[in-house]
Amino acid sequence: MTEQHEQHAHQFERGTDGPKVVLVGVDGSDSSMRAAAYAGGLARRQHALLAVVYVQPVPAAGAALGAPVMETADEIAEDLVTQIREAAERVRGIFEVRWEFHTYRGDPYHGLVAAAEELKADAVVVGASEQAGHRIIGSVAVRLVKAGRWPVTVVP
Repeated sequence: MTEQHEQHAHQFERGTDGPKVVLVGVDGSDSSMRAAAYAGGLARRQHALLAVVYVQPVPAAGAALGAPVMETADEIAEDLVTQIREAAERVRGIFEVRWEFHTYRGDPYHGLVAAAEELKADAVVVGASEQAGHRIIGSVAVRLVKAGRWPVTVVP
């Protein structure tokens, strides 16, 4: 092995092998907003795109209720975009993060899987479930980890 090759073999490459797209699922809960902050920091440090995803739930009863359910889900999505824009403005000039907001419809697990596949996510970040029933049937975070398709970070 040449001396030059030995030097390169021990040289650490900084910032070249990290994720290019960090996906974070948000739903307005405190844990999802903490997940968004964590994912934003990860995306900033890795110079990655932050893909913020809100999955609008479509309950079975929603079909019978019609427009009011969809309007409420749209309002939640608009509110989330407003919160994220305000947070981005507060740190403008200090921290720069490229981000996009995406909305999917359906159950949170399948919506996040579809988003991760479509956006070619390299990492997925979600907040820990705040619902007690998820300890029994499994949370979205646990299901994403079990899918084993992306590194998943669960933020408390």
